[in-house]
Amino acid sequence: MSKAEMNWAAIDADPRFQALHKKKTSFLWGLMIFSVVYYFLLPIGAAYYQDLFKIKVWGPVNVGIVFALSEFVVAWTIAGVYANRANKQFDAMAAEIIQDAHNIK
Repeated sequence: MSKAEMNWAAIDADPRFQALHKKKTSFLWGLMIFSVVYYFLLPIGAAYYQDLFKIKVWGPVNVGIVFALSEFVVAWTIAGVYANRANKQFDAMAAEIIQDAHNIK
């Protein structure tokens, strides 16, 4: 069966696909909320907690700079967490659906 002959509506209605979509969507919303909150802590902290952000950590480096740089670490960590979950859980669920796609009607 070619891709053009797949019954995409039936695959979309399959309970396994619905479960995959729900798990993936809720996981991604959680990651997104965490990342947006963390991202906005920088401008909020810089605006309302200036004394905290001015504290020197090492030489000219202060808490504000460390926090700003930590956003790169957090972004890569979020990407790693997603990749790990996708490799272990989402890909296995998708593979099961793909393997049986020709039987879904």
